[in-house]
Amino acid sequence: MDLVKEFVSLLALLNPIGAIPFFLGLTASQSRVEKRRTIRIASFSVAVVLAVAATAGERIIHFFGISVGSLQVGGGIVMLLMAIAMVNAQAGNTRSTTEERDEAELKDNIAVVPLAIPLMAGPGTISAMIIYAGKVSGWLEIGALIGIGAALGVVTFIALSLADPIANWIGRTGINITTRLMGLILSALAVEFIVNGLKALLPGLGPQT
Repeated sequence: MDLVKEFVSLLALLNPIGAIPFFLGLTASQSRVEKRRTIRIASFSVAVVLAVAATAGERIIHFFGISVGSLQVGGGIVMLLMAIAMVNAQAGNTRSTTEERDEAELKDNIAVVPLAIPLMAGPGTISAMIIYAGKVSGWLEIGALIGIGAALGVVTFIALSLADPIANWIGRTGINITTRLMGLILSALAVEFIVNGLKALLPGLGPQT
């Protein structure tokens, strides 16, 4: 397992810095206590979603007769679409649609939906975690993936807790630059997922001996 690579790829998919403008907009009418509660629930939800994807995701896709190779290609395409949107400093509808974000503004509790799911722990993040879980063997390595999910929950908590200082310090331009860099990293990982998935589905694409 390459824990650093997996952590970085999942962090790029979550992109908690890029979620800050949406967090600030959705919680503008909340008190400080309500914001802290929203942050705690959202961060915990991110960690739980990733833990479930790591432990049960592969069983779920096998139940529906989906191969890991197919998930790699499909998940890679979703990740690539997200990466293109991120390079353009946009949220992209693979995370959440405009209608979902507008509806969220009317909700009292937006911590789980749409903040944690699908804004951060969306289809791309879940697919990536399932793919990584499919490559490991034994509960020790599964535990390492769950640990990565927990660490990302902590990163999410820190980023959202510092949302106001971060937004004031780096501004919208800084957030956009960070999002574009994450998108660039994510695009390379997406291509790798797609290529590996195609090799698994079409063995003839691999190197000939």
